[in-house]
Amino acid sequence: MKVLVIGGGAREHALCRSLSLDPDVTALHCAPGNAGIAEVAELHGVNPLDGAAVAELAAGLRADLVVVGPEAPLVAGVADAVRDRGIPVFGPSAEAARLEGSKAFAKDVMAAAAVPTARSYVCTTAAEIDAALDAFGAPYVVKDDGLAAGKGVVVTEDIEAARAHALACVSPPRAAAAGTADTEGQAVIEEFLDGPEVSLFAVTDGETVVPLQPAQDFKRAYDGDAGPNTGGMGAYSPLPWADPKLVDEVMATVLQPTVDELRRRGTPFSGLLYAGLAITSRGVRVIEFNARFGDPETQVVLARLTTPLAGLLHAAATGTLAALPPLRWSDGAAVTVVIASHNYPDTPRTGDPIEGLADVAEQDAPEAYVLHAGTKRDASGAVVSAGGRVLSVTATGADLTAARRRAYRAVDRISLDGSQHRTDIAAKVADEPAEETAGEAAPRA
Repeated sequence: MKVLVIGGGAREHALCRSLSLDPDVTALHCAPGNAGIAEVAELHGVNPLDGAAVAELAAGLRADLVVVGPEAPLVAGVADAVRDRGIPVFGPSAEAARLEGSKAFAKDVMAAAAVPTARSYVCTTAAEIDAALDAFGAPYVVKDDGLAAGKGVVVTEDIEAARAHALACVSPPRAAAAGTADTEGQAVIEEFLDGPEVSLFAVTDGETVVPLQPAQDFKRAYDGDAGPNTGGMGAYSPLPWADPKLVDEVMATVLQPTVDELRRRGTPFSGLLYAGLAITSRGVRVIEFNARFGDPETQVVLARLTTPLAGLLHAAATGTLAALPPLRWSDGAAVTVVIASHNYPDTPRTGDPIEGLADVAEQDAPEAYVLHAGTKRDASGAVVSAGGRVLSVTATGADLTAARRRAYRAVDRISLDGSQHRTDIAAKVADEPAEETAGEAAPRA
């Protein structure tokens, strides 16, 4: 089949890499892509938020499947535009994507479906904010109702910092992510959930739900889970500490009920349903839903999936998931380490040359490889940084210790002036110390 992937980050590079290895994929395209994706797919300079342009490109390519990677195009209705042209698309409608686009909407769906989640208040005024913060106490959890690229959550012991973030969320008018509608001017204030976090993806066609393997990501910028929230600084899979029954429990109490509730409402969810979970002292609780593959968890989950990806995504897009055989997985492990630009997650520096990519390809492949996130080629053809998170260095191994060592060996080959990365990704589960001092990011020459 001919496949078109929409997006240009490391998640889309991971998707394109897996699709390029699928013998059923005869042609692979990506819009807009990046310097790394260009090595496995033909790139097209189409705005991923322009539904009409994406649909026209898909029709012109005679694509058999369109895979929409990021959340902003989904919330903007790009999948709807493609679907209206009669082309199978992996990704929910704009209405169903509100599950990620509005945390207040997600809370309403969870309440109706009896999905376990944190108690919360949706606030629109300063008085409501103060009452909610007083009701829950520290640590305070304040979330932007709309899309915020993984950085719209504040967890703090400081009530003034929590209040300031909540007030910023409710101050209208404030534009949401590019290409989406303005936010509702709402903040969601929740009780704090204790315990480790887990990311669990599920592929669904709106009725059948097929869970993938769980992963854990690292949201904080610095070692020891210190520093500000980011889009994600690394991930690993599998989770040796997790209950073997975890996936079955989440399927029964979270994923299937949510899909059933959205279908009952007349807005069936077809695509990738991502449940961010906390394993609390009181049981599993949903932290948030996303309407697409997560980044950087996708990098490690797809590294372990041995079932061809195109057939799985096409089945979800065409309502035939129930006919697929069970998914197949490698017995090993995978670890991803994100290399980020100078000053990330604040305003990142871009345009710096990236060196060492060829060394990883020559000396570490196929067990370790580099997935591009924020990269492009400059006028001379050199690969340079073009975003906050620049690269996802991914490695596989017989276990997490082997995968982790390979990932960091590959990281050490890469040079990007002023960049940073965490040194403790999967360190605890691999029973290995971090390479640098906890509480800061490792600088890179």
